[in-house]
Amino acid sequence: MAAEFQSIAAQIQVVVANAHIMLIGTQLTLQLAAMSIVFGTLIGIVGGLGLSYGPLPIRMLVRGYVELLRGLPLLVTIFVSYYGLPLALGIDVDPFSSVVFALSIFAGAQMVEIVRGAVISIQRNQTEAAKAIGLTFVPRMRYVILPQAFRRALPPWVNLSVDVVKGTSLCALVSISDLLLTANHLIETTTDVIAFYLFAALIYFVVCFSLSRFAAYLERRPAWAS
Repeated sequence: MAAEFQSIAAQIQVVVANAHIMLIGTQLTLQLAAMSIVFGTLIGIVGGLGLSYGPLPIRMLVRGYVELLRGLPLLVTIFVSYYGLPLALGIDVDPFSSVVFALSIFAGAQMVEIVRGAVISIQRNQTEAAKAIGLTFVPRMRYVILPQAFRRALPPWVNLSVDVVKGTSLCALVSISDLLLTANHLIETTTDVIAFYLFAALIYFVVCFSLSRFAAYLERRPAWAS
């Protein structure tokens, strides 16, 4: 028993001694996730409104994009972006940008459906009332439809953000030194497999749990009331 405690204590000491390196990988993971969530959200808002209110060619184009990206595994999307983008464009694309692009279009495809579902869930009489008082399309969206739709879209948006954070772990397969790849490098040098994987899992959990708690806070704010 004493030997087991000593072994655990030794592993904890190794993790603590290398925690600053893990935090560097965590910082890169958060940068990847934050940029991908922002760009994916913007893509989703534009695409969702286009799918809800756009002319037929726009709706067909957006629908094709959504079905294609939702039908591909995220890892395949990352590989296509990482290896195919430089070949298609004929220029060098750094790995970070190619992965952000892959995660953004993946998140955007999911966000399109989230926005579309939130918009069409608004009762039709809300739109009719806005038209009755003379609001044109843009003011109607800004003051009536979107504030209510955003509140309804918040829970699935948080779920999507959590998926993006977890999806960044796949970036280790294209040699980006995110949290998971950093943990793998430390495991190779220290051979403490369980300790570093548990530490990485704890960091992922803290980030994802914090996102969900922040969303719960936003939902409770009076300003979000419909």
